[in-house]
Amino acid sequence: MLTIKIKGREEFNNATQEFIQTKDTILTLEHSLVSVSKWEAKYHKPFLGKDKKTYEETIDYIKCMTITQNVDPAVYRLLTKDNMDEINNYIVNPMTATWFNEQKNYAKKNSEQITSELIYYWMVALEIPWEAQKWHLNRLLVLIRICNNKNQPSKKMGKRETMSRNAALNAARRKSLGTSG
Repeated sequence: MLTIKIKGREEFNNATQEFIQTKDTILTLEHSLVSVSKWEAKYHKPFLGKDKKTYEETIDYIKCMTITQNVDPAVYRLLTKDNMDEINNYIVNPMTATWFNEQKNYAKKNSEQITSELIYYWMVALEIPWEAQKWHLNRLLVLIRICNNKNQPSKKMGKRETMSRNAALNAARRKSLGTSG
C-alpha cells in the first residue's frame, strides 16, 4: 500500500471564469489484481501488455488503485512528477524477497497476453485464496510462479547423471557387502 500527499492549490478555470480551490489530499493506493481488473474493464486491453499507456490511461489506473473514498477528481490533475515517480516505483517494486534462477532459461517466451482474467484463472487452478487479489500484484505473480514451479513434475536425470549415480550406489553396495561385483 502506498500513501501520498497531494498539496491543494487554487486554480483559475478559464472556461467558467471561476477560481477553484482544491484541498490537501492524502491518497492511499494499492497496485493489485483488483485495480488491474477495473482498468482493463474500462480500456478493454491488457494492462500488463507491451503498449505504452497514455497520460489519461495512467491517471485512470491511479484512480483504479485509489482506496481512499470520495476523492475529488480534480486532485489527480495536481499529481506532481515526484508523485508520479513515487507511484511508478511502487508499481515496479517486487514486494518480495523471492528471486528465481534464470540461468537455465526455464522461462520460455510465451506470446499469451496476460490479463486479469488469466491471473484469476491461475489463482483458481492453483487454489490461491481470493484475498490474494488485493495483494501487491508483483507479490501475487511471484506466488503464482512458485506454485506453478512446485506443481511441476521433477525433472528426469540425464544419462551421465544416471550412470554416475548408479555407479556410486553400486560401489557403496559392494563396499557394504564386502564383494567385488
